[in-house]
Amino acid sequence: MKTAVYCRLSEEDRNKHAETDDSESIQNQKSMLIQYAMEKGWEIYRIYSDDDYTGADRKRPEFNHLLEDAQQHKFDIILCKTQSRFTRELELVEKYIHGLFPVWGIRFVSIVDNADTANKGNKKSRQINGLVNEWYLEDMSDNIRSVLTNRRKNGFHIGAFALYGYQKDPEQKGHLIIDEEAAAVVREVFVLFSQGYGKTAIARMLNDRGIPNPTEYKRLHGLRYHQPKMKNSTLWKYFAISDMLTNEIYIGNMVQGKYGSVSYKTKQNKPRSKRDWYRVEGTHEPIIEMELWDKAQALIAQRAKPFDAGTIGLFARKARCANCGYIMRSSKNRGKHYLQCSNRHIAKDACTGSFISVDKLEQTVVAELNRLAAEYLDKDELSQRIKFCDHLQEQKSRILADIAVYEKKIAEYTKGILDLYMDRVRGIITESDFVEYSKSFTAEKERLEHVVSDGQRQLSEIDQKMETGDNRRQLIERYTSLDHLSREIVDTLIDYLSIGKRILGTRNVPVEIHWNF
Repeated sequence: MKTAVYCRLSEEDRNKHAETDDSESIQNQKSMLIQYAMEKGWEIYRIYSDDDYTGADRKRPEFNHLLEDAQQHKFDIILCKTQSRFTRELELVEKYIHGLFPVWGIRFVSIVDNADTANKGNKKSRQINGLVNEWYLEDMSDNIRSVLTNRRKNGFHIGAFALYGYQKDPEQKGHLIIDEEAAAVVREVFVLFSQGYGKTAIARMLNDRGIPNPTEYKRLHGLRYHQPKMKNSTLWKYFAISDMLTNEIYIGNMVQGKYGSVSYKTKQNKPRSKRDWYRVEGTHEPIIEMELWDKAQALIAQRAKPFDAGTIGLFARKARCANCGYIMRSSKNRGKHYLQCSNRHIAKDACTGSFISVDKLEQTVVAELNRLAAEYLDKDELSQRIKFCDHLQEQKSRILADIAVYEKKIAEYTKGILDLYMDRVRGIITESDFVEYSKSFTAEKERLEHVVSDGQRQLSEIDQKMETGDNRRQLIERYTSLDHLSREIVDTLIDYLSIGKRILGTRNVPVEIHWNF
């Protein structure tokens, strides 16, 4: 029997001599597992080791390598110290240990908690271990969030990277100190803006003088930084100047919590409402004096333009330069609105630049949309066959699918509570364990029942909306017989537009439309 040994350590290592060394704990895991395999007479195929990764991290390199080799059945057994070393997520326990591994012919064994898929009798204990590990992840996430929230409220900086112009204080954790070299550039930006220079003009001035932008500055000085995915990342951009001019950290106020995590199971973040930000005044030395700050804010307020969804904002953040990939900005000249590459004026060789009038782009999109409608759609036939309120129908289908999943989970928890009771009767688990597990199972079951009830209420509301009337023909005409576009239509139909540079000798501008359908 060929065995794959998997080891993982999640705590920060303090006993490594070099980053490439294994930690002491990993070595101990390896020794224990190798000895166990030898005692069983199993041949060790390979040792997979992830050091300094959490059990909820699905991007562990060796973990994913292990799964790929398991699917190809390069070994027969996966051996771990505990089930939690493999994963702490109940979803992955069910997906792999109880789902795909049996299909692939892989046996899973963990030594300390006696998990063994060859023993059908301990499946419940593996599921309970998975549930307990899931609770551990959630509790740990809540505890960490609570600590971080408290530090934010008290004005401590908790970010991984210090804002350009500052450095982390080596003598006081959570405190920022001024980086004088970068701070001089910040002051210059505010002074130039207060003297009437525009944000793009300031960016070009800095680029012409060869001053590295914040990311490049940190890279050159060996500081931690976030690597952007966009091209030309060494140049100053309009948005870098714009963000700098409105950031209160430069006047000594700590502002944090602008983004919040979606779930403890993912690193994805989403923007938070401004009223939910954490703002504490006077936490560190300011770079910008209040008089200069107030002047800059007054100028920003004066230059703010109202959003016109019919013209200026029609293609806002939808049009991209085909050459460099950056979002095109709107401009106005002699009463007409244009879109131009935001890199066009920031440096001499930043981008050849794309340029098109909003009217011409609108005409291009309308013509293409009507061409598609004429070529692929029979409006009379479509008006008879299209489902009224497709988005409501899709929403209804999604809710029904969710309810089916939740009802299945409710049935599993109901059966789990019954199985726990039988295990208690047989003396397999203690009374205290039965009370603890059944209480948790019951609470989760009741939570899911509330979710199902809420879903059924939403279904009732959707049915009422779908019964209010049939305007299918109007919906079809709205999107297939167009003279002009609205912002709503652009958002609904278009993912983004790629705008090229005008073809020499003609008035033609290449436009590539990426639809949402």
